[in-house]
Amino acid sequence: MTKTLARRRQRWPTSGAKHNQREDGTGGRVNEPPGMDGRKSERLIVPTNPGNQTLRDPEEGRGRQGMEPVEGKMARTLDLGSVSTRLHRIAELARKAPDMVIVTLAHHIDVAWMYEAYRQTRKDGATGADEITAAEYAEDLDANLRSLLERFKSGTYFAPPVRRVQIPKGDGSKTRPIGIPTFEDKVLQRAVLMVLEAVYEQDFYDFSYGFRPNLSAHQALDSLWNRLTAVGGGWVLEADISSFFDVLDHKILRSFLDQRVRDGVIRKMIDKWLKAGVLKDGELRRISGGTPQGGVISPLLANIYLHEVLDRWFVEQVQPRMRGPAHLIRYADDFVIVFADESDARRVMAVLSKRFGKYGLALHPEKTRLIDYRRPPGSGKRGRGGKPPTFDFLGFTHYWGRSRKGNPIVKRKTARGRFARSLKRVALWCKRNRHKPLADQQGYLSAVLLGHYSYYGLTGNGRTLDEFRHQLVRLWRYWLRRRSQRRSLTWARFNRLLERFPLPPPRVVHSIYRHAAKPCA
Repeated sequence: MTKTLARRRQRWPTSGAKHNQREDGTGGRVNEPPGMDGRKSERLIVPTNPGNQTLRDPEEGRGRQGMEPVEGKMARTLDLGSVSTRLHRIAELARKAPDMVIVTLAHHIDVAWMYEAYRQTRKDGATGADEITAAEYAEDLDANLRSLLERFKSGTYFAPPVRRVQIPKGDGSKTRPIGIPTFEDKVLQRAVLMVLEAVYEQDFYDFSYGFRPNLSAHQALDSLWNRLTAVGGGWVLEADISSFFDVLDHKILRSFLDQRVRDGVIRKMIDKWLKAGVLKDGELRRISGGTPQGGVISPLLANIYLHEVLDRWFVEQVQPRMRGPAHLIRYADDFVIVFADESDARRVMAVLSKRFGKYGLALHPEKTRLIDYRRPPGSGKRGRGGKPPTFDFLGFTHYWGRSRKGNPIVKRKTARGRFARSLKRVALWCKRNRHKPLADQQGYLSAVLLGHYSYYGLTGNGRTLDEFRHQLVRLWRYWLRRRSQRRSLTWARFNRLLERFPLPPPRVVHSIYRHAAKPCA
């Protein structure tokens, strides 16, 4: 590790000096049980899958991880293929022994493993508390990775606090906190994630889609659409967990981890990350619960938590007691449950809050509701009068529309809050960059449109995509007219400008008909 990086890491108080203490909520500190302290890995037992490969929601930041080639001379001498082989072996053993408690995992993490973790870590993200960029870290990559590995294995690595920033939420009127770890911490989190993911991917159910390898939000949306169509809409339980990432109980999380992984080195490292604290406005704040959104390891810990609280409970306790079909679709902490029978839906609705309360979680009283989403009348189908209800899931409003033949069909369109927030961001960018060359502005706005189409380009959403492009064009012209006081950019002149600097037209990227024609794709 270079001296420059070492000096810059001393800008904050170390948070790992006392790993057996936490805040008691009044400013004091109380002792915690020692738990997993000091156990060494004994023998090889463990498997996994490749990293997350999903399209990214342009507003939520969900999606595809950056995968870049390993840099440095040492990369060519390391057997990176052995990492894939070990991950596969770990996954296979975990799959064959679903009840096994694994006590040795950390020995799999070596220099080749660290290089692979570095390769999978995004290089273009914001800097953490130490302000060290990926480029600076790569200047002495081999020494930095070896030092990181040695500190991790010896237990001398101190988890730095995450830098907390606020990002818009919903329609932009509210914000939510995001934690940004240091680049080195991201690499280590990725290394631990790789080995844990190999184990837990064998346990997770196929209706859980959030932040998992080779699964995406669009697959969750397709599953929901198919379930709704199969039961004719049915009854939909739309749920919202209040501040899930902020209130996740550390003690309960540790008990869930105990059921599958008890490797001392890895468990101590997870404890350090949970206790690292946050750095906000230059002040270090300790936390007694939650896991920072933005951390590499956080989505997996959240999935482990909800796998025990919700998924297993639904499969083992709820579904066997249902009179009709019931389906859970979950993406991280967002989930809906589709029921064919009203009595089933009301019974689950009555006990769901108690189930979450048992594990320190609460459902938002206003955003959690049971919806009569049965098929509306039309084309010989009996139904109810009035306007059919709607609900939002993963940025889309689900509503009953009409097919070309006039039959009721479940349709999806961009949620109003997401639509407004996207345009608000475009307007702000156009305002701040209106004096840049037109080619630069065209490049940015084209990228915005393509990203928007990539996520929101679903079958039936073409009209909303067209409206988004139309409003973006209007905003561009509006701010170009304010580059001078003359404001002489008429629509005729602006249309000629669009011929020179065209913007991509709307297009459907995710077609249900394409999937129907190629069901195995």
